[in-house]
Amino acid sequence: MAFAHLFLRRSRALLLLLSVLAAAGARADDATPGAVRISGFGTLGYVHSNEDQADYSASALNPGTAGASKVWSPDVDSRLGVQADWLLSPHWSVVVQLVAERSLQNGYAPQLEWAYLKYQLSPELNLRLGRIALPLLLVGDYRKAGYALPWVRPPVELYGAIPISNSDGVDANYRWASGEMTHITQLFYGHADVPFKPQAHARAQAMTGLSHIATLGALSVRLSAMTTRVSANLVPELFEGLQHAGTAGAALEARYALDNARTGTVALGFSYDSCAWFLTGEAASMTSHSFLGHRNAAYLSGGLRFGDWTPYLAYAVARPVSPIADAGLPLAGLDGAQLARSSALNNGLNDLLSSIPHQHSVTAGVRWDLASNYVLKMQYERLMPVSGTRGTLIHIQPGFRAGHAISVFSAALDFVF
Repeated sequence: MAFAHLFLRRSRALLLLLSVLAAAGARADDATPGAVRISGFGTLGYVHSNEDQADYSASALNPGTAGASKVWSPDVDSRLGVQADWLLSPHWSVVVQLVAERSLQNGYAPQLEWAYLKYQLSPELNLRLGRIALPLLLVGDYRKAGYALPWVRPPVELYGAIPISNSDGVDANYRWASGEMTHITQLFYGHADVPFKPQAHARAQAMTGLSHIATLGALSVRLSAMTTRVSANLVPELFEGLQHAGTAGAALEARYALDNARTGTVALGFSYDSCAWFLTGEAASMTSHSFLGHRNAAYLSGGLRFGDWTPYLAYAVARPVSPIADAGLPLAGLDGAQLARSSALNNGLNDLLSSIPHQHSVTAGVRWDLASNYVLKMQYERLMPVSGTRGTLIHIQPGFRAGHAISVFSAALDFVF
């Protein structure tokens, strides 16, 4: 009950916006110029993890709190979103989406997820300016709308590795056809600024990319690529210490610091949905000239539909290609305070490298379409972080030991309006 009160209180701005627009006569089925269409989505979810020395989390931007922090946590999946689509004219429109979810900074305070101006040049081509969904992954356009997903959440091994869901910039979308196949080609450019702790931000500059979706009947395939420069002062004391640790330290700082680091991602995903069953999968390769290094992640999932019930299975993996350990500063010949300082820097560096996820998971769940616009999901995940890493877990406690299976149970009520 306390969580429900907090969730509704911190989401008040969204509910107020919805009521004001509804009172103004907004109609979802009105497509005349000047009309405002209101829609929304939400999830009320709880997560339990049997690992009491770390927390389960959906991404680095979500504080998790399922496990070491709380036996049952609502913070992983619970959110409320509202979207307003304002048709200014046959060619111009505005879209604004606010989402209230647990963040690193402001609890459940609503955040601006989308806010863009769209110009429809022709039935095939449109341009958008503003805050736009990052079109990099298969369900990137609706990753926060749980109702649209077969699972409680997208596989964390892949979607947790790319936690940024939008960018501020421009894009162009072109729809075209070749025979019976339809295509959507999207070019985008922008930047993102994400606060993750007081007076600290992660910044992605010059996000430049291409996304292409091809659809033939029940099969849809998406290929995307993006390059950007990323900066994040995650552990300033570590890299400041390395800078003052001679030539070897400066070389380590240059190699691992996330400071205007060139970062690239290539992703390929597919979805086949015959109505009676579905099969979907996705893989991505990420490279960064920083401690993030070269990483791969992928998943494969399928399910069968029996009326209102959809049981499903999934397998996911996250695997670093670059080393996740480094000998660090040479310690030979050091003693006293100098040895202690260099050893501490080496430990800090390897602790940072061990945060790169290396794990696989198996998921089993069921979706129940219990009523119009309401879905109930129950899901069990068995995570296996590889020994020497923490996998996708956060808030690591002194007693944590990797290399053993972790059970995560999730229940979520998804809805749309």
